Amino acid sequence: MTKQTFLQGTLILIVAGLITRLLGFVNRIVVARLMGEEGIGLYNMALPTLFLIYTLSQFGLPIAISKRVAEAEANNNTKQIKKILIISLVITGTLSIFFTIGMIISAPIISKYFLTDPRTLYPLLAITPMVPISAISSVIRGYFQGRQNMKPQSYAQVIEQVIRISCVAFFIRLLLPYGIEFAACGAMISVIIGEFISLMFMLRMFRRHKRITLHHATFSYITSGKDTLKSLLSIALPSTGSRLVGSISNFLEPILVSQSLAIAGIGTIAATKQYGALTGYAIPLLFLPTFITHSLAVALIPNISEAEAKHNHSLVHYRIHQAIRISFASGAIATIILTMFASPILHFMYGSTNASGFLILMAPFFLFLYIQFPLNATLQALDFAQKAMWNNIISTGVKFVILIMLTTNPAFGIMGAAIAMTVGVVLGTFLHLATLYKVIQFSIPKADLFKMFALLGLTWLTATIFKQVFTGYETTLLPLLFILFSIMVVYIGLLFLLRFITKDELAQIPFINRFIS
Repeated sequence: MTKQTFLQGTLILIVAGLITRLLGFVNRIVVARLMGEEGIGLYNMALPTLFLIYTLSQFGLPIAISKRVAEAEANNNTKQIKKILIISLVITGTLSIFFTIGMIISAPIISKYFLTDPRTLYPLLAITPMVPISAISSVIRGYFQGRQNMKPQSYAQVIEQVIRISCVAFFIRLLLPYGIEFAACGAMISVIIGEFISLMFMLRMFRRHKRITLHHATFSYITSGKDTLKSLLSIALPSTGSRLVGSISNFLEPILVSQSLAIAGIGTIAATKQYGALTGYAIPLLFLPTFITHSLAVALIPNISEAEAKHNHSLVHYRIHQAIRISFASGAIATIILTMFASPILHFMYGSTNASGFLILMAPFFLFLYIQFPLNATLQALDFAQKAMWNNIISTGVKFVILIMLTTNPAFGIMGAAIAMTVGVVLGTFLHLATLYKVIQFSIPKADLFKMFALLGLTWLTATIFKQVFTGYETTLLPLLFILFSIMVVYIGLLFLLRFITKDELAQIPFINRFIS
C-alpha cells in the first residue's frame, strides 16, 4: 500500500477536497434553486441532529484508529491492526444501530418541540440510514489514514459528491409536488445514496490489499482485545468529548435560533427562511477554505504523533508553523473576496443577495477558523484532547449566551446569531493558541504575523484597484470572473514573494520537483 509524506498526503486530500467542495457547491446551487430558502432551511435544520447522532455512534474512534494503526504499522504488527479494526467495527456498528432507532423514535418530538417546525420530521426520518453507513465508513477511513495512504478516502469523497449531484435533482423534482418538506427528503436521499456508494468503494479498496482479512478468528480477537479497547478509548473518549461539543452546538443552534427569533416576534416561516439564508448561503461559502485546513489536520495527527514519540520537539513546532502558514494562506484570499464581492457572488450562485450582510460581517473573522482546525488536531496528537475539549466548551458556551441575548432582540434578529458564531470562532482559536503556548511554549513568530498582515493588506489593495478599474461585475458574470482570476494571480505571486510557500516544500511534490530540481 502506497504511503505518502506529510505534504504529499495533504496535497492529495486538498485536491480531493477542492473537487468535492466545487461539486458540493454545484449540489447546493441545484438544491437552492429547486427548493428556495424555505426548503434549504428545513434541510439545514435537520442536518445538525444527524451530525450529533453521527458523532455519538463514531465514539471518537476515527482519530484513535488513525493513531493506533500508525503505531502498529511502524512495528509491522498486522495482528494488532486487525484487532483495532474488528473492535472498532463492533463498537461503531452497535452504537449506530442503537442511535438510529433512538433517532427514529425521537424525531417527532425533536421536530415539533425543539425545531418548532413539524415539517422537519420527514427530513429527520429520511436521513436516519446515513448513521450506520457513515459509522462503518469512519472506521475504514481511519485505517487508511493510520497507514498514511490518503488516496482511497480522497477518491471516495469525489465519488460520493458525483453520485449525490447525479441524484439530487431527480429526487427533489420527484417529491416536490408533495410539499417542500418532501423535497427536503429528496435531498437527504441523494446524500444517503452517495455515502453508500462511497462506502462500497472504500471496502473494495480495502479488499484489494490482502495483508489483512477480517473474517478469520474474528470472535477470538474480540474476546482477547481488552488492551486494544483500552488503548483506543484512551484517545477516543476525550476526542469524542471535543467532537460532541461541536455536534451538540450544531444540534442546539437551530433550536436556539428558531426559539430566539420567535421571542423576537418573527414568524416560523420567516425564521426558517432567515436561517436558511445564513446556513444555506453564507456559511457554506465561509467554510469553503476549510477543505485545505481539514486536510492539514488529518495529515498532522500521525506526523506529529510520530515526531512526539521520537522526542523531536523542533519538528513538532515546525509542523504547527507549517500548518498555520498554509491554513492562513488558503483563508486570506477567501476572506478578501467574500468581503469585497459578497453581493455579486451570491447573486450569480444562488440568485439571491439576502445573505450578503452575513458574509461582510463574518468573513474577516472566519480567518481565525481556518487556522483553528490544525491547532485542534495538534492538541489531539499531543494527547491534550481534554484541553481542546474545554476550549471548545468555553467558546461554545459564550457563543450561545451571545446568541440568545442578541437574537431575541428584534433590533438584531438573525444577525445576532451571525455575531455569536463569529465570537465563538475567534475565542476558540485564541484559546487553542494559549493552550499550545502553555503546554509546549508554541507561539507564532512576529515575522510571520507581519507577513500575514502584509498579505492581507496588499491583497485588499489589489482587489480595491480592480473594483475601481473594471465595471459591470455586479450584473455580468464574465467581468466578475476576470477580476477574481486577476486577484488570484497577484495573490499567488504574493505567497511566493512573502515566502508562504517555500522551494523546499514544493520540492516534496513529485511532479513539481521535476521542474525545479
